[in-house]
Amino acid sequence: MKNTTVLISGASIAGPALAYWLNRYGCAVTVVERAPALRTGGQAVDFKGTTQLTVLERMGILQEVRRRQTGGADQTIVDAGGRRLAVMPGEFTGGDIEILRGDLSALLYERTAGSCEYVFGDSIASLTETPDGVHVTFERGVPRTFDLVVGADGIHSNVRRLAFGPESDYVRFLGHYYALADLDAGIDSMMYNEPGRLVSLGGPKSPAFFVFASEQLDYDRYDTGGQQRILIDAYRDAGWKTPEILARVPDAREFYLDSISQVRVDRYARGRVVLLGDAAYGNTLGGFGTGLAVVGAYVLAGELAAAGGDHRVAFRKYDEEFRGYAKVARQGNAGSFLAPRTRRGIRMRNWMFKRRILLRGLLKMTDWFATDIKLKDYAQLTRTSTPR
Repeated sequence: MKNTTVLISGASIAGPALAYWLNRYGCAVTVVERAPALRTGGQAVDFKGTTQLTVLERMGILQEVRRRQTGGADQTIVDAGGRRLAVMPGEFTGGDIEILRGDLSALLYERTAGSCEYVFGDSIASLTETPDGVHVTFERGVPRTFDLVVGADGIHSNVRRLAFGPESDYVRFLGHYYALADLDAGIDSMMYNEPGRLVSLGGPKSPAFFVFASEQLDYDRYDTGGQQRILIDAYRDAGWKTPEILARVPDAREFYLDSISQVRVDRYARGRVVLLGDAAYGNTLGGFGTGLAVVGAYVLAGELAAAGGDHRVAFRKYDEEFRGYAKVARQGNAGSFLAPRTRRGIRMRNWMFKRRILLRGLLKMTDWFATDIKLKDYAQLTRTSTPR
């Protein structure tokens, strides 16, 4: 695949992970990111099972991820008076390794910045496929042509919109929103629920975390002040420590609000354009997004290398190999679990955490989903494949 040019939209997790593998297989990689710089902070993400850990090991970053891991902490579920109701064990949300999203993103960037081109503060404006490539115009940069384009730009993927169609055709809103506010919330890891609302303080390294039920909202995704007002309005008259936490939200060092939604596409590629990570199989807060992104990057790049750069063969194989593994992203609704709409729903959720046998069964199920793919040794395949 020497000299194959690939444009990746998105510099969070999936994009740099793919850049690592494509560069290793000889591609010339450009990563474009709308944000002006690498995004720091964010919530903790995790990896589960031998499949995901094997990919990290093959990338040569497993030990560094372990070194930077946060370690999932137990979270005490309390009532409005601060009395303990149940405990959400750290292993339920922390997987085998937990790391802050910003730390993982920085680690992947460090491994690729010297060999791949990163363009921050810009975004793709149009995609026009030609017989020999994809002509790309940008909001700020000069037009360029690439052999392939990858949308690794999240649930609200710009690439998917341009190449596949409007977001409403592929993204299903699941009835909740979530928000993260970097507030230095304190050392105690606690979680409080009211019907349709959750407030969580995750400890000193984690931002304050909110989940609330809502009708679908129309708002500017780049207007932080407007998003903060949405959050504050959604939690008016809430109990526990909520008023004092909300009072600090306007001064948060970082703030993020988004819908809890699920992505469904009938195929991952259209012509020379292909989707990766949440752009293709996202399910907000579903617990598998980061693992799917990293394993998906490994499979997509490996299939391209094994096919000698023939994108038609490679994209078809990527779809065939990965769709079964990614089916876990079609399961569940984290909003309904974290912020049940009724008091009975909250009690039932808390009851589950008191039943260790049931909890162990759920953990075993997630382990099965996390390993439900047979990883190919693409390094071996590329040594025996014939370039096209």
